[in-house]
Amino acid sequence: MHILLATDADWIVNEVTAALGGPDTSFTVCSDGHAVTRVVADGEPDLVITDLQVGSMGGMAISLMLRNDESVTTLPPTPILMLLDRQADVYLAQRSLADAWLIKPLDAIRLKRAAEAAINGTGLFEGVPAKPAAEPEAPADDATEAETEDSPEEQPATSG
Repeated sequence: MHILLATDADWIVNEVTAALGGPDTSFTVCSDGHAVTRVVADGEPDLVITDLQVGSMGGMAISLMLRNDESVTTLPPTPILMLLDRQADVYLAQRSLADAWLIKPLDAIRLKRAAEAAINGTGLFEGVPAKPAAEPEAPADDATEAETEDSPEEQPATSG
Protein backbone atom coordinates (compact mmCIF):
# COMPACT_ATOMS: atom_id res chain seq x y z
CA MET A 1 0.00 0.00 0.00
CA HIS A 2 1.21 3.49 -0.85
CA ILE A 3 -0.13 6.51 1.10
CA LEU A 4 0.29 10.13 0.07
CA LEU A 5 0.26 12.34 3.15
CA ALA A 6 -0.39 16.04 2.45
CA THR A 7 0.74 18.03 5.49
CA ASP A 8 3.38 20.46 6.59
CA ALA A 9 3.22 19.41 10.26
CA ASP A 10 5.91 16.98 11.43
CA TRP A 11 3.78 15.69 14.30
CA ILE A 12 1.08 14.55 11.84
CA VAL A 13 3.68 12.76 9.73
CA ASN A 14 4.92 11.02 12.88
CA GLU A 15 1.44 9.99 14.08
CA VAL A 16 0.19 8.78 10.70
CA THR A 17 3.33 6.82 9.79
CA ALA A 18 3.44 5.23 13.25
CA ALA A 19 -0.24 4.23 13.08
CA LEU A 20 -0.41 3.06 9.47
CA GLY A 21 3.18 2.07 8.77
CA GLY A 22 4.25 -1.49 8.23
CA PRO A 23 6.43 -3.64 6.00
CA ASP A 24 3.96 -3.40 3.09
CA THR A 25 3.21 0.32 3.44
CA SER A 26 5.13 3.21 1.93
CA PHE A 27 4.55 6.93 2.35
CA THR A 28 5.13 10.06 0.31
CA VAL A 29 4.86 13.31 2.24
CA CYS A 30 3.81 16.37 0.28
CA SER A 31 4.06 19.66 2.16
CA ASP A 32 2.82 21.78 -0.77
CA GLY A 33 -0.89 21.42 -1.44
CA HIS A 34 -0.51 22.68 -4.99
CA ALA A 35 1.78 19.73 -5.81
CA VAL A 36 -0.62 17.01 -4.63
CA THR A 37 -2.22 16.36 -8.03
CA ARG A 38 1.21 16.00 -9.66
CA VAL A 39 2.33 13.61 -6.93
CA VAL A 40 -0.90 11.59 -7.29
CA ALA A 41 -0.42 11.41 -11.06
CA ASP A 42 3.21 10.30 -10.67
CA GLY A 43 2.71 7.76 -7.89
CA GLU A 44 -0.97 6.73 -8.00
CA PRO A 45 -1.29 6.21 -4.23
CA ASP A 46 -3.84 3.85 -2.70
CA LEU A 47 -4.90 6.58 -0.26
CA VAL A 48 -4.47 10.33 0.10
CA ILE A 49 -4.50 11.65 3.66
CA THR A 50 -4.69 15.42 3.83
CA ASP A 51 -4.51 17.77 6.77
CA LEU A 52 -7.11 20.53 6.80
CA GLN A 53 -4.32 23.14 6.81
CA VAL A 54 -1.44 22.55 4.39
CA GLY A 55 0.60 25.69 3.84
CA SER A 56 -1.12 27.93 1.32
CA MET A 57 -3.71 25.34 0.22
CA GLY A 58 -6.04 23.55 2.61
CA GLY A 59 -7.34 20.01 2.66
CA MET A 60 -10.74 21.00 1.32
CA ALA A 61 -9.19 22.61 -1.76
CA ILE A 62 -6.89 19.60 -2.22
CA SER A 63 -9.84 17.20 -2.04
CA LEU A 64 -11.94 19.22 -4.47
CA MET A 65 -8.98 19.61 -6.84
CA LEU A 66 -8.41 15.83 -6.88
CA ARG A 67 -12.13 15.14 -7.44
CA ASN A 68 -12.22 17.70 -10.25
CA ASP A 69 -9.26 16.08 -11.99
CA GLU A 70 -10.86 12.65 -11.52
CA SER A 71 -14.09 13.89 -13.10
CA VAL A 72 -12.29 14.77 -16.32
CA THR A 73 -10.21 11.55 -16.13
CA THR A 74 -6.94 13.40 -15.66
CA LEU A 75 -6.37 11.36 -12.49
CA PRO A 76 -7.53 7.92 -11.37
CA PRO A 77 -10.09 7.81 -8.53
CA THR A 78 -8.24 7.90 -5.21
CA PRO A 79 -9.70 7.55 -1.71
CA ILE A 80 -9.24 10.66 0.45
CA LEU A 81 -9.07 10.87 4.24
CA MET A 82 -9.16 14.39 5.68
CA LEU A 83 -7.82 15.32 9.12
CA LEU A 84 -9.91 18.07 10.71
CA ASP A 85 -8.75 20.52 13.35
CA ARG A 86 -12.04 20.81 15.26
CA GLN A 87 -15.72 19.86 15.29
CA ALA A 88 -16.70 23.07 13.47
CA ASP A 89 -14.67 21.91 10.44
CA VAL A 90 -17.17 19.12 9.77
CA TYR A 91 -19.23 21.67 7.81
CA LEU A 92 -16.33 22.07 5.36
CA ALA A 93 -15.56 18.37 5.28
CA GLN A 94 -19.12 17.56 4.24
CA ARG A 95 -18.60 19.62 1.11
CA SER A 96 -15.09 18.39 0.33
CA LEU A 97 -16.03 15.09 -1.34
CA ALA A 98 -13.56 13.28 0.96
CA ASP A 99 -14.24 9.59 1.56
CA ALA A 100 -13.65 9.86 5.31
CA TRP A 101 -12.51 12.32 7.94
CA LEU A 102 -11.31 12.43 11.53
CA ILE A 103 -11.28 15.21 14.09
CA LYS A 104 -7.97 15.76 15.91
CA PRO A 105 -6.47 14.68 18.26
CA LEU A 106 -5.58 11.52 16.36
CA ASP A 107 -4.98 8.02 17.62
CA ALA A 108 -3.82 4.84 15.91
CA ILE A 109 -7.10 2.91 16.15
CA ARG A 110 -9.21 5.69 14.65
CA LEU A 111 -6.63 6.35 11.91
CA LYS A 112 -6.64 2.67 10.91
CA ARG A 113 -10.44 2.51 10.87
CA ALA A 114 -10.76 5.71 8.86
CA ALA A 115 -8.10 4.65 6.35
CA GLU A 116 -9.81 1.28 5.83
CA ALA A 117 -13.22 2.96 5.51
CA ALA A 118 -11.91 5.40 2.91
CA ILE A 119 -10.24 2.65 0.89
CA ASN A 120 -13.23 0.28 1.12
CA GLY A 121 -15.70 3.02 0.24
CA THR A 122 -17.69 2.63 3.44
CA GLY A 123 -16.75 6.07 4.80
CA LEU A 124 -16.10 7.18 8.35
CA PHE A 125 -17.35 10.66 9.15
CA GLU A 126 -16.66 11.88 12.67
CA GLY A 127 -18.91 14.62 13.97
CA VAL A 128 -21.87 13.63 11.81
CA PRO A 129 -24.74 11.98 13.69
CA ALA A 130 -25.56 8.49 12.51
CA LYS A 131 -28.78 8.25 10.54
CA PRO A 132 -31.49 6.52 12.55
CA ALA A 133 -32.81 3.26 11.23
CA ALA A 134 -35.80 3.76 8.98
CA GLU A 135 -39.08 3.08 10.71
CA PRO A 136 -41.55 0.95 8.83
CA GLU A 137 -44.38 2.98 7.33
CA ALA A 138 -47.84 2.45 8.74
CA PRO A 139 -50.29 1.19 6.15
CA ALA A 140 -52.58 3.92 4.85
CA ASP A 141 -56.23 3.49 5.68
CA ASP A 142 -59.28 5.14 4.18
CA ALA A 143 -59.71 7.58 7.08
CA THR A 144 -56.15 8.91 6.67
CA GLU A 145 -56.65 9.40 2.93
CA ALA A 146 -59.99 11.14 3.46
CA GLU A 147 -58.44 13.51 6.02
CA THR A 148 -55.71 14.40 3.54
CA GLU A 149 -58.21 15.14 0.79
CA ASP A 150 -60.28 17.40 3.07
CA SER A 151 -57.38 19.22 4.70
CA PRO A 152 -57.59 23.04 4.72
CA GLU A 153 -54.20 23.27 2.93
CA GLU A 154 -55.75 21.66 -0.12
CA GLN A 155 -59.06 23.58 -0.17
CA PRO A 156 -59.50 26.34 -2.70
CA ALA A 157 -59.67 29.78 -1.10
CA THR A 158 -62.73 31.95 -1.59
CA SER A 159 -62.91 35.62 -0.95
CA GLY A 160 -65.38 37.25 1.34
